Amino acid sequence: MSNTVNDSPLGRHSEYKSEYDASLLFPIPRAPKWEALALDSSNLPFTGTDTWNGPELSWLNEKGKPVVMGGAFILPCHSPNIIESKSFKLYLNSFNQTRFGSPEQVQAIMEKDLSAAAGAPVKVALYTLDELTGQGLHHIAGDCIDDLDVTIDTYTLETGFLAANTDAVMTETLYSHLLKSNCPVTGQPDWGTLVIEYTGPQIDREGLLKYLCSFRQHQDFHEQCVERIFMDLKRLCGAEQLTVYARYVRRGGLDINPWRSDCGKVVDNRRLARQ
Repeated sequence: MSNTVNDSPLGRHSEYKSEYDASLLFPIPRAPKWEALALDSSNLPFTGTDTWNGPELSWLNEKGKPVVMGGAFILPCHSPNIIESKSFKLYLNSFNQTRFGSPEQVQAIMEKDLSAAAGAPVKVALYTLDELTGQGLHHIAGDCIDDLDVTIDTYTLETGFLAANTDAVMTETLYSHLLKSNCPVTGQPDWGTLVIEYTGPQIDREGLLKYLCSFRQHQDFHEQCVERIFMDLKRLCGAEQLTVYARYVRRGGLDINPWRSDCGKVVDNRRLARQ
């Protein structure tokens, strides 16, 4: 039987285990949402990853001394499953009182467990605090559309705002810090920055901003919001090459950063100021 979000730990009281327990991970199939977007799982129109960043990783070394590090967890977008976020946090917390011989051992265990849950190879990178500091903040190179003087009165998803000028072909990067969606189970807000890099008919910026603001009461997981935006832009704006990615604000010790691209683009994983 396939897991559904209603079976997950979301919205329920959970005991926080401090001893390593891989069974805490809760996979959720991507297939139902792909079907809703008319996507063929065997021939997805994009590549990409869901990159989770966790700066609150800790375990004990062989002498019982605590180790603290940060980590990046990279799930391929074609994996059969996403990993429900609360279960991911519970899993990472289960390392807290467990002894391990080295960071390399922890990395190998995490890759094994996460790959089994996702149904595809997951990469894990662990960073010392000095390494995290050295990565610095990312500054998006492009045009922010947030200062456009537009009236916003629609807060439920509306694709009718999207339009493009077929007489003008552009290559540009647009971004907005105004993305907000809600968890489909708890209703908790998910705040993020949305970045669009494209070549094709010039996207109407006012319409794009209204469209992004219409996600404000929309309920979906981070990954699914990005895929929906990607597909809407391809279908309604005719982008010839398109990359869409979101940098969501951290919640519960993890930030989720999905990106989807049809032109081989790889995005920068350095965090933004709000993360």
